[in-house]
Parts: sequence; structure tokens; C-alpha cells
Amino acid sequence: MALFRKQKRSSIGFVLPDNNGDICVSGYTPLNKNPEIVTACRKIAELIGMLTIHIMENTESGDKRIINELSAKLDINPNPVMTRKTFIEAIVLNLLLYGDGNSIVKVNTSSGYLGSMYPVPAGRVSFIPSADGYSYTVSFDGKIYQSEDVLHFRLNPDGQYMWKGKGLKVILRDLATNLKQASQTEKSFFASKWKPSVIVKVDALTEEFANKAGRKKLVEDYLETSEAGEPWIIPADQFAVEQIKPLSLADLALADNVTLDKRAVAAIIGVPAFLLGVGDYNKAEWNSFVNSTIKSIVTGIQQEMTKKLIQSPKWYIKFNILSLLDWDIQTISTVFCSLADRGFVSGNEVRDKIGMSPKEGLDELKVLENYLPWDMSGLQKKLIQGE
Repeated sequence: MALFRKQKRSSIGFVLPDNNGDICVSGYTPLNKNPEIVTACRKIAELIGMLTIHIMENTESGDKRIINELSAKLDINPNPVMTRKTFIEAIVLNLLLYGDGNSIVKVNTSSGYLGSMYPVPAGRVSFIPSADGYSYTVSFDGKIYQSEDVLHFRLNPDGQYMWKGKGLKVILRDLATNLKQASQTEKSFFASKWKPSVIVKVDALTEEFANKAGRKKLVEDYLETSEAGEPWIIPADQFAVEQIKPLSLADLALADNVTLDKRAVAAIIGVPAFLLGVGDYNKAEWNSFVNSTIKSIVTGIQQEMTKKLIQSPKWYIKFNILSLLDWDIQTISTVFCSLADRGFVSGNEVRDKIGMSPKEGLDELKVLENYLPWDMSGLQKKLIQGE
């Protein structure tokens, strides 16, 4: 009979922390809880809030700015508790973040004059469509208002009710979840204790290694040093030291995925990617952003205000969107000095564009002597001989 000798076998196990489920996120991520989406929307709202609001009048010689009490109400004092900047920012944030593409403003009037205007929180607003779906009423604060009695700003017409806006919630939902998951993964990764950079192999048969106190004593005796950089002195037969490279975020390609998601968020909302921390500032990209995304939202606000706040058929509301374009002082000086030389603007208008106070005598339009109407080109002195 063959005798088989029992052998002692050792095994290695990996123990995961009891909070390993913290790395996963579940549930819907609201857009106003995602830092990247909030940053993009707030930047749009802040920029539009900075724009001066003008009342313009159509005239035969061109559009002229009107300055009166109504223009002051719109541009300076929309209500007793808000400035124009905070008023417009609230409208745009409702439009982009909280109102799912809709923003309602309550308008108070007295004897035909415009009073205070208040943005209504999106959570208090509900829309009631008519039987045929072509008109609607608005309900908030326990009252029902006709659509023409409130300002209703919209973003992206809804597929069923074309008078109603539809936000970007569905489009951005997956991206918001991905960005939240990436943030949670990074947080859990750095909080994890299972990332040793040095492993010390010890002869398990030594008595000191048999219990926790003995292992701690071995570390204190051989591995702990009083000064940084001091070498370890260890027994050659009992210890073996190995250095390992722990898993990093680069190995997970987390940064690349986050960059792609941020670029996707920027493209959907319509802001330059560098506003979300991706890439560098680009002047052409900024001006394109102002002329597309900002101008599109501003046009909708202008038209709604003009339609419901202005009675004169020759007046309309205009936001000074040109002030957001990236024009350096040299470009402004070159353009407006050239216009001044041709008599299109006065000297004080040029000084105003470069931030200087007006001076007396610079309101007159002047031209160089060789800028003449084409039918008077033959009357120049240098061309007239004798009489």
C-alpha cells in the first residue's frame, strides 16, 4: 500500500472593504446637481444678465435709441428687490435648468403703466392647454393667468404643444450620470486603503509574526526610521522587500472619459469646452459662442418682451450683445478712428468706446478733405486750373 503524506497548503485571499458599493451611483441625477452642467448654464445666464437693454425706434434714417421711464424700468429697476442683472439671470436659469425650457415672469401693471416684474420659480408653475391644444393658460400661486398676461420665455419648442418649451433634460441625462459616476469613482479610489506601494515578505515561521503585536514590533524594529530617507537594516533570511506600482486613475482612463463627456455637455448646451476646463481659451470660439448660443436665447427674450410690453409699432427691445464680443482695445481704436475719419462717428463717440470721458468740441462730425461725394470729385482745388 502506498502511503501518501499530507501536505500543508497555503492560500492567498483578497479582502475587499465593506464599503465597496460606494463606488457605484444609482438613481437619476438632476441637471442642477451636476457641476459641469450648472457651470455652463450659469455662464450663459451671467453673460446675458450683463447686457444693457435698449428700447429702439424705427426711423427713416435708421434705428434710434429711446431713453425714457420705460427703458429705465427694463434696464435698471425691474422690481424693488432685483437689479436687471439678477432679474435676467433668474429668467435664463429657469429657462436652462429649473423650468425644463420654460420661464415665466409675472407682470404687474397700473393704469396702463408697467409696474414690477417678478420671475416665478419653476416649481410653482403649471401649464393648462386648451381643448384643441393651440392655446393655454398658466397657473401659479393659486391663480390662473391668460398666456398674454405673463411673459413666457421658451427654449426648444415641444413636439406636442408647440407653444411650450422643452429643455435638455433627456439629452443630458446620461452624461450627467457618467460625470457623477466618474466623480464618485475618483473619490472612492483616493479614499481606499488597499493601495500599498511597498510589500515586505516575512518568514511566517518566526514567532514574532504569529500575532498582530509581533508584526507591529517587527515593523517598529526594522522598518520604521527616525529620519526620511534613512535605509532599512533587515535580516537577509527573514525579509524580502518588493516595490509595486499601485493602480492609478490613468490606468482606468478616467480622465479621458471625463474629457469626452465634458466636451459632449459643452456641445449640447452650446458653450466653448474651455469654460468647463477642457482645452485653452480661443478668441474665435468665444465670438462664435456669443453670436450663436447667446444671440439665440437673447433673440427669444427680446421678441417676447417686445410683443407683450411695447405698444408702439415703431419701438422694439434690443439687448446690446456686441458688448460681449472679444474686441481688444487696439481693434476698437482702429475701427472707430477709421469711422471718425469718414465722418460716420464723432470724436466723443470714439472716446466713449475706449472708456474715456467726453470733451467739448468733439461732437462735430469731421472728414478728411479728400472724402467727397462722387458727384463733387471734380471740384477739388488741386484739379481746378486758373479760374
